[in-house]
Amino acid sequence: MSAASEKTRVLTGITTTGTPHLGNYVGAIKPAIAASQDPNVQSYYFLADLHALIKCQDPRRVQESRLEIAATWLALGLDTDNAIFYRQSDVPEIPELTWLLSCVCAKGLMNRAHAYKAAVAENEAAGNQDPDKGISMGLFGYPVLMAADILMFNANKVPVGRDQIQHIEMARDIAGRFNHLYKGQYFTLPDAVVDERVEVLGGLDGRKMSKSYNNTIPLFVSEKKLLKLVRKIKTNSLEPGEPKDPSTCTLFQIYSAFATAEETGAMRTEYANGIGWGEAKNRLFELLNEQLREPRERYQALMEDPGHIEQVLTKGAERARAEAVPFMDRLRQAAGLGRFV
Repeated sequence: MSAASEKTRVLTGITTTGTPHLGNYVGAIKPAIAASQDPNVQSYYFLADLHALIKCQDPRRVQESRLEIAATWLALGLDTDNAIFYRQSDVPEIPELTWLLSCVCAKGLMNRAHAYKAAVAENEAAGNQDPDKGISMGLFGYPVLMAADILMFNANKVPVGRDQIQHIEMARDIAGRFNHLYKGQYFTLPDAVVDERVEVLGGLDGRKMSKSYNNTIPLFVSEKKLLKLVRKIKTNSLEPGEPKDPSTCTLFQIYSAFATAEETGAMRTEYANGIGWGEAKNRLFELLNEQLREPRERYQALMEDPGHIEQVLTKGAERARAEAVPFMDRLRQAAGLGRFV
């Protein structure tokens, strides 16, 4: 057994819709990039561009988002020598595995998927006679594609938010069914990893920072735009000199997500002393701008050199397929689809 195969395998899918923002960085990108540098872990990071087609049929936006997100992860320091970084669509064995898994997956299991149930409930609430109105097979079968993503590389651990735990459980069910039907231990049963410490940043309006609320601060906007957005963050009407509560303040929450413990403590004292909101926003802008300046420059350089990003992803796909191709041959053989000679 090779040293690589003895490592814990950790797989992370990266959604390719929208532009990465501060909340994405703090909640997912920063911890994932730190994990990519762990020599005891074999990490797989993939742009989930086949998944993107479920929600977005705008080719220009899908293409643009894939480039922006690849550039973001590279600019922020993803270790592509250790981690395997690839586009989902560059590994044709994944959709092939999706079909093999679909053929052993019970429809009833898919009926219970949260996203499908929510779409049906929305139709029923709207009074539509057809509860499946507007629901594509992509949305319905999404958990099987996610299972194929995970099982193709026999990931041991899959970091997810709480809303995705069900999909990991489904991947385990589907893997177990395939192993049972074809009488072999083809797939490792993956475990969901939920980091309760992951911080959910507030956005401009105080709600969770989310593209769906249109309240985000994109990671790599210009200095001028960054300052403008920071100044738009919602605060209360307390005047300068009046003590302010950092525990309920979006400004302070974002500041503390990027500051050192010492800087955070000093800012907490400033709040107790009644710092003005204008000054607090200036301090946040200065901190963010300083930390994002170098990654922003790397990001801009990468966006102007898509050929380099293409090379990185092509190399990642080659490494991914070096595992996927022989594994699919084995799975075809197991299912009776192997060559005759």
